[in-house]
Amino acid sequence: MPELPEVNTVMKGFRENVLGLKISGVVIHDDKIIRNVSREEFSTALKRRKFVDTYRQGKYFFGVLDNDQAVLFHLGMTGDLVYYFDGNDKPKYERFSLQFDSGLVLGYDDLRKFSNILLLDDLHKYLGEIGLGPDALTINYRDFSQVFEGRTTTLKSVLMDQQSIAGIGNLYADEICYQARLHPASVAGALSPSHLKKLHRLTHQILQEACDRDAYYKIYPDNWFWKWRNDSIGEIQGKGEVKKMKIGGRTTYFVEGYQVWVH
Repeated sequence: MPELPEVNTVMKGFRENVLGLKISGVVIHDDKIIRNVSREEFSTALKRRKFVDTYRQGKYFFGVLDNDQAVLFHLGMTGDLVYYFDGNDKPKYERFSLQFDSGLVLGYDDLRKFSNILLLDDLHKYLGEIGLGPDALTINYRDFSQVFEGRTTTLKSVLMDQQSIAGIGNLYADEICYQARLHPASVAGALSPSHLKKLHRLTHQILQEACDRDAYYKIYPDNWFWKWRNDSIGEIQGKGEVKKMKIGGRTTYFVEGYQVWVH
């Protein structure tokens, strides 16, 4: 599933391609992808409007319309935005498209249809209703440290709890734990202030680096655990043995003896 940097990259493309363009038409191929209104309501609400801004919190990003309504693009497992002028370039699994006066078409592509597309009158009210936590890229240290207080669950589980910190998924949680040299199964509430300060700094640093590189994995730094986090279990740069285990039902990679287990 796309995590914060991947969603941020999709939102960046949205800003670059469609802000300020007037929507001339809406074509819906699969109305089940739009979860809270009918295809007629969605089409009527968007036609002749413009997207004038975007907003992102964690893995949720919104296109803000010129009447202050917003469209939530929650990408699910396989959602993506595809821009094209030629109908021959229409994506294979396009579920709906927005056509603009310029001739540009934004196609919403989703193979598995786990996306959550909503038309909202108040996006911030919606975020409050679903209890989404503060964004992992901007959360301050005080709020970050409070998330861990008294928690008896694992470090990785807290990092991935979207109601506590929004935006971190399986891959980046492993990266953060590796670079902080903390075992992902450490007890969250047992971490010291120095541990938490390091975790907070690295969370921002890693996510920002990934955003700056447009979540293009092939150009991530060579010293990132990402390069080793796969099924080729073995030694990593003389630091120790790469192993895996299940934490919170998710396959988790770590380096035995290099990442300290705090409990």
